[in-house]
Amino acid sequence: MSDLSNVKKVVLAYSGGLDTSVILKWLEETYGCEVVTFTADLGQGEELEPARRKAEAFGVREIYIDDLREEFARDFVFPMFRANALYEGEYLLGTSIARPLIAKRQVEIARETGADAVAHGATGKGNDQVRFELGYYGLEPGIRVIAPWREWDLNSRERLLEYAERHGIDIEGKTADGGSPYSMDANLLHISYEGGVLEDTWTPAEAHMWRWTRSPEEAPDRPQTIDIEFAGGDPVAIDGEALSPAALLARLNELGGEHGIGRIDIVENRYVGMKSRGCYETPGGTILLRAHRAIESITLDRNAAHLKDELMPRYAELIYNGYWFSPEREALQALIDHTQRHVNGTVRLQLYKGNVTVVGRQSPQSLFDASVATFEDDAGAYNQKDAEGFIRLNALRLRLGAGRK
Repeated sequence: MSDLSNVKKVVLAYSGGLDTSVILKWLEETYGCEVVTFTADLGQGEELEPARRKAEAFGVREIYIDDLREEFARDFVFPMFRANALYEGEYLLGTSIARPLIAKRQVEIARETGADAVAHGATGKGNDQVRFELGYYGLEPGIRVIAPWREWDLNSRERLLEYAERHGIDIEGKTADGGSPYSMDANLLHISYEGGVLEDTWTPAEAHMWRWTRSPEEAPDRPQTIDIEFAGGDPVAIDGEALSPAALLARLNELGGEHGIGRIDIVENRYVGMKSRGCYETPGGTILLRAHRAIESITLDRNAAHLKDELMPRYAELIYNGYWFSPEREALQALIDHTQRHVNGTVRLQLYKGNVTVVGRQSPQSLFDASVATFEDDAGAYNQKDAEGFIRLNALRLRLGAGRK
């Protein structure tokens, strides 16, 4: 436990839900400190004013509710998509990429308010505790961190509810068994589900669990064609309409959700060591990844593209594990961003019953040369006889190796 006597003011990442409401009261009771609440609007689609009202009911004097949607999309999601990042080949890192921004703003608020410490509601079993705290320390090396789930004895939902009742904490919307059986996290990029029946890896996800996407069976029976325009590796317009980063991602979420795109059910390896099953809906991100790879296919040099693909798993792992503010992530980002200078143009896609199909791509800086690639007469653009020496040189080591068997 942190030194109780030296904590006078704490900035708490606060959602207004049961867990963080209990934490707010527990901090006041245990540390005898003032609590500053910080609620981030990352596009989770929920009304955030109830969080303000609950904080006011606790007597909180400094309440921050910040709209971070544009910063989230522009400075965190889009740079990550320039790398085509996928953790373990499947996970689009929707929760992982949100944590460094929350940590960044918490540290800023701590500086603004003269707070001694920051606190979060992540449990001692998950990845988020690592992500938050690596973010804090990467930005403010001497920051004091309070992680209640690693300190208190309220280690079950029943105990949390009892504590809430005992202290008159509003638990509206919570049923006797704790409400929703799933642990969920939502932002502009995705919504995640863990717990409940998902803890049995053989049990299918319940149909009513999904919130953002239609089932592919119920999606429209006709495909929808859309164009996404890119500039410097980032999407800037849909069907010719220029949109801000947050607005563009929100629009892709609507389109993907309508067509049943972006559902996955995976078992991932947490940084803390255990395996965890999660279900995710990432409709806009699924479309965006396909489109970005398509525009890169005609604008990136072959070896630059292959180098990016080699580095991507490492880059994705850094984000998953919480190292957004590390020097190695920043170095990789600089390399990735350098490759995106000519990633400009438009990709045409068809959305249909859970699938995203690339049907066209064009760029003023395309490296695709039809006069060279054609199966028809290329008018001397490519001398096929050159291939003989190329093959013989590349076969030399194979021939030498085969000769000693």
